[in-house]
Amino acid sequence: MEKKNVPAAQIEALRKLTTAELKRRYRKVFGEATKSNNKPYLLKRIAYRLQEKKYGGLTARARQRAEHLAKDTPIRRRPELTKGEGQERPRDARLPKVGTVLRREFKGKEHAATVLADGFDYRGKRFGSLSAIAKAVTGTSWNGYGFFGLLGQRA
Repeated sequence: MEKKNVPAAQIEALRKLTTAELKRRYRKVFGEATKSNNKPYLLKRIAYRLQEKKYGGLTARARQRAEHLAKDTPIRRRPELTKGEGQERPRDARLPKVGTVLRREFKGKEHAATVLADGFDYRGKRFGSLSAIAKAVTGTSWNGYGFFGLLGQRA
């Protein structure tokens, strides 16, 4: 009788989980939460970790080689943004100056949003993003910069 490959069965079971279930499984497997909502990414990370636990991780030689290769490699990191006193989120360079009115015609009606220092005003209501305004206008998810024609532009 052939011995069943436990990680392969576990990995196959992972494919049927929702993103929320994968996030819970990630916490269980890694002992910490993840901010990612990317289902394929979570699946790959968890699957790798299960295989690593079953068969062992990289050899010492492979780890040393990876460290050697990474030594001079520029690492692209996203700054960790936390909301605290005195900390402001960096302003997106695609946004025009505060007070600028962004206009867009959609289905025969003009829609105008005013750029504020910390958000946007649309029809007297405050929004945190252009995407939220675009969704309010269209009823579907849009890239707010694309909706208002700001993609690829610099202030």
